[in-house]
Amino acid sequence: MNNNQLNDNLLNNNQFSFEITKKLENSLTRAGIIHTPHGDIETPAFMVVGTYGKVNLLSPKLFHEIGASGMICNGFHLSKISEKIEAFGGLSSYSKYNCPTITDSGGFQVMSLGSGVGKVISMDKRDIAREQAKAKEKNRLARVTDDGVYFKKDENSDEKLFTPEYSMEFQHEIGADIIMAFDELTSIGDSRKYNEIALNRTYKWAKRCLKKHKELSIERKDKPYQALYGVLQGAHYQDLREIASKDLGSMDFDGYGLGGAFEKEQLGDILFWCDTILPENKPRHLLGLSQPDDIFVGVENGCDTFDCVAPMREARHGKVYTPDGAINIKNSKYKNDNDPLADGCQCPTCKAGHTRSEIRALLKNTMDGKSPEQFKKDKLLAMELLTIHNVYFIVNLTKEIRNSILEDNFHNFRDKWLKRYYKS
Repeated sequence: MNNNQLNDNLLNNNQFSFEITKKLENSLTRAGIIHTPHGDIETPAFMVVGTYGKVNLLSPKLFHEIGASGMICNGFHLSKISEKIEAFGGLSSYSKYNCPTITDSGGFQVMSLGSGVGKVISMDKRDIAREQAKAKEKNRLARVTDDGVYFKKDENSDEKLFTPEYSMEFQHEIGADIIMAFDELTSIGDSRKYNEIALNRTYKWAKRCLKKHKELSIERKDKPYQALYGVLQGAHYQDLREIASKDLGSMDFDGYGLGGAFEKEQLGDILFWCDTILPENKPRHLLGLSQPDDIFVGVENGCDTFDCVAPMREARHGKVYTPDGAINIKNSKYKNDNDPLADGCQCPTCKAGHTRSEIRALLKNTMDGKSPEQFKKDKLLAMELLTIHNVYFIVNLTKEIRNSILEDNFHNFRDKWLKRYYKS
């Protein structure tokens, strides 16, 4: 049995597939459905980040109430308890979210722990980021070889080897519906020459991941098939991105993750270079981006799913998404504002009648006569209410984008929506 036959049999028996339900004419923009053993993902879709197998301040009940499609989790952190997760029947059951799940390969965590690798930056911060990367290079705790990455959490820790095969092993134990191949993530400060070396290494690691994945899929044929995505690197270099797309696109991956460190202004070009080459009939996931303009750029250039911790992280600091742009609920002008967080919003927070002034009072950094226990309780409640709202906002945005594609109205919807949000 060849690799393609193996993939076809596993897919047919274990409920992973992708279908395009609508594609805009002369465009990469499309709507589709990713079928997984734990449910369908109607794309475009936002996958909520649940680092340790749960979404901070968002219960499984609320997760489903806001219409979230699925969850992406941190494979590196969950690898420490992968056997326990497997004993529970896999990540979907262990997490109690009972939804489609994705895990990353652990590559970003290994690199970032070892060398402080950065991801996407804006052009005005480019030079600063490159200088910081060069400074960190002197004290890198990650040592990349063809075998894998030797890394230390700190200068006093023992060195550990992280390999593509190990990444496949723990991701299979975790049991997510979609898993990622191990790749080498470069930093914004790395040279063209180093990016060429890293890209070649990622290609070799991709082949090793596929080989191990197929072995494990056969060994574990009684379990649901886990789709394996190849991860494309190449920084901001067009020829390297095209090489990666051709190389990985010709391999037996079930889908693709688009990652790397680059300047935000280059996102559209990079996605276009990749997605015009990658197989059209396989899903593409944009790793780690969820700002509204990024999502629109991603959808326009052929991406299907997205993830980012920003909606939750920014909520905890008082940033609130509204159709008229983001606001900081801590600002004094909201002290007596009895409006909902966003007019017409159907998230559980707004539907329950919570107002801007109420949430601001809960989130304040001053005690104002409260006991330490009450102060902590109020702040936690405010962060929960804002998390619910922000995650709903991004989840609902991708649903609206999907509907606009199905109705052949994507470009009009995009222009109107972005003009209002960014006031441009």
